[in-house]
Amino acid sequence: MIDRDGIAALSMRSVSRLLGVDAKSLYHHVADKDDLLDAVAEHLLGQLQTPEPTGDLRTDLKALAHEFRRVTLAHPEAAPLVLTRQISTLPGLAPTEAVLSVLRRAAATPEQAVHLLRVLLAALVGMLLREVSAGPTFGSNDAAGIVQRQAELERSELPEITASAPYLARFDRDQEFASGVDLLVDFAAFQLHRLP
Repeated sequence: MIDRDGIAALSMRSVSRLLGVDAKSLYHHVADKDDLLDAVAEHLLGQLQTPEPTGDLRTDLKALAHEFRRVTLAHPEAAPLVLTRQISTLPGLAPTEAVLSVLRRAAATPEQAVHLLRVLLAALVGMLLREVSAGPTFGSNDAAGIVQRQAELERSELPEITASAPYLARFDRDQEFASGVDLLVDFAAFQLHRLP
């Protein structure tokens, strides 16, 4: 239902109509709409397949980030639920546990691991929310849009924008995500090597 109509269309009544049951019967399973939204987020997070650890910090963090993206983008209309709700059930906590485990195996203390987790998660959530909601900044991912956008940027008469126009005009979601994850993972590795 969310995939088809969006989060705003989800209500206890709309779900009960879809299921062909009385709306009151849903309250035997969920307390309210917020509880229902949490259940959707939990269900989606439950689809995350935690990659087998390799023992290499960079490899393991990258694998987790890409798996988190896969799950998030599988249902783009529901992605904001996965990315913005604080879920405390086992399926909801599993991704956090996986990242903390990778960081702890790389010799981070629990406190250091939590700080790094929060930085990594904030950046990933931002990238994914932008991908599902806001779209590319500056660029396009279709040939005609790239040509048009590059011409617009080159007409700006701003020297750095003009010089960067061919790169700003093109937006490859997969490449941008991979590059962002590489930077985040390098940051985490750098922080772990310089921490006392």
